[in-house]
Amino acid sequence: MSDLIRLLPDSVANQIAAGEVIQRPASVIKELVENAVDADARTIHVLVVDAGRTSIQVIDDGKGMSETDARLSFERHATSKIRQADDLFALHTMGFRGEALASIAAVAHVELLTRRGEDEIGTRLLMAGSKVVSQEPASCPVGSNFKVENLFFNVPARRKFLKSNATELSNILTAFERIVLVYPDIHFTLHHNGTELLNLKPATLRQRICDVFGKQYSQDLLPVEVHTAMCTVTGFVSKPEGARKKTAHDYFFVNGRFMKHPYFHKAVISAYDRLIPDGSQIPYFLYFEVAPEDIDVNIHPTKTEIKFENEQAIWQILIAAVRDALGKFCEVPAIDFDTNGAPDIPVFDPERPVAPPQLQYNPAYNPFERSSQSSSAPKSAPAPEGWETLYEGLGKTTPDVPAEGDVFDAFPADGVMPGTTPQGILSEKSPMHYQYKGKYLMTAVKSGLMIIDQYRAGVRILYDRYMQQMESHTASSQQVLFPEVVQFAPSDAVLLPKLLPLLAGIGFDLTDLGGYSFAINGIPAGIDGIDPVRLLRQLVDDANVVSNQLSSLNAQLALSLARHAAVPYGQILSNDEMESVINELFACTNVNYTPDGKAILCILPQADIEHLLG
Repeated sequence: MSDLIRLLPDSVANQIAAGEVIQRPASVIKELVENAVDADARTIHVLVVDAGRTSIQVIDDGKGMSETDARLSFERHATSKIRQADDLFALHTMGFRGEALASIAAVAHVELLTRRGEDEIGTRLLMAGSKVVSQEPASCPVGSNFKVENLFFNVPARRKFLKSNATELSNILTAFERIVLVYPDIHFTLHHNGTELLNLKPATLRQRICDVFGKQYSQDLLPVEVHTAMCTVTGFVSKPEGARKKTAHDYFFVNGRFMKHPYFHKAVISAYDRLIPDGSQIPYFLYFEVAPEDIDVNIHPTKTEIKFENEQAIWQILIAAVRDALGKFCEVPAIDFDTNGAPDIPVFDPERPVAPPQLQYNPAYNPFERSSQSSSAPKSAPAPEGWETLYEGLGKTTPDVPAEGDVFDAFPADGVMPGTTPQGILSEKSPMHYQYKGKYLMTAVKSGLMIIDQYRAGVRILYDRYMQQMESHTASSQQVLFPEVVQFAPSDAVLLPKLLPLLAGIGFDLTDLGGYSFAINGIPAGIDGIDPVRLLRQLVDDANVVSNQLSSLNAQLALSLARHAAVPYGQILSNDEMESVINELFACTNVNYTPDGKAILCILPQADIEHLLG
């Protein structure tokens, strides 16, 4: 019987390794850009075609490689970053395993042009499926130029499961942002299909954050800086008013490497306790400097999970640093009181004896004696004529009986439940309604007492209205007197081309100013009092969390706008306004639930009311 265990060929082993290291085009860009950073590049250009499906090119002006190094760099576990196992605990580079280039070459066609500064001529190397196609001298500038084409050409199953170009480009932007935020002193550019998406020149960290995510962050960032023997924490956190419901930009970096750490994220959110609404997220950009021997980055192939030796102690340092930044921001401003007529408070003189305060009073004052001036006091004015009518009916002891047609007439005498259809309930409702605690609308129907959540009812009404307007293109826009400018982050550029026609379909009138900035000339009718800039940013954030299907974007956009425009809790409504809400609710497609599945109304049966009071 022959042996069963055999060594896998190198090409198969490389494809297996590529399945963990190279998951999508964004992984290729991450690995190549990190290698360029490790090569001390000062300028890095990334050019992408068809979201990385067709071509990915990374050009840098780093150290470059010799002819031998260029060939050896595509071998598995070939690296210049470490020499022995102990080096894993003293890492100062982004890469260290030596698997990235081998994994890329195993699933794509790769062309490399590279030259060192001391060499007169460079090297051109072609790879395809882990095999060397050709290697020859070539003229090229100092640095490296990697061009990766036909990604996953020999792994059709992996290529088939790639997402749409918009989704893959969004992942590329996410991976790119995680690198450029660590190195604000390096010039980065990103092009997609010949269009420049990002051009980030060397700047300060605050300016780099604003260049990536928009100028609106400039006023919302609070500096964080704390130095301890265990670690150093620097960076920025947002003011409480910068909180968002979803998709907040939260970034942790340790020793220049992006990481995900739910435990530390909880520390940051805990520092905002009672400052932001429950469930909200806060943007932050925090950088840890820790001794390399106190962390372990060799846990996951993507290197985003990092283990700390002193997590609990660093947690305390982090929450204290964030609270300190918030405390400085929330300082009580100086108040200039009006000092006219105020007593003069003298400066304390320690050499002057302190005298006890003196109480001055009139010993001859008697409050029970009539003052000599009492006779000159003005007399009371006579009562107006007909004052008796103001007090009619106060002497009655019998309770008032509701008049015919009052709210209680809607209750059935026999307690029989009416039909369950909305039309049946609506036809038996009372003309008078009651608002309970500014949150619930209560009205009598034939079967009992109907209780309606006024905010959820408004969400359902507006959602159906916006969906109908987008389908029929009948939305009305209300022009603003002074147009405002909203700027989106470059990462939103993927979704904006699809989202702009939908925004116009519900009443937004926007003018493209370039650089992801838009002038708001008109807003949907009926949303007065809402900040249009903040509303648009929130709508785009909400749309980013759904799929790119047009129907999903339509529904998400309508739901987000309905949530912002609906009558909020606490707003007092007149009886006519409550009547209008109830009538519009029962004209909707679903009177029982909001679009996200929350109950809108309930009915307390008449029999239950009689049982409670019996």
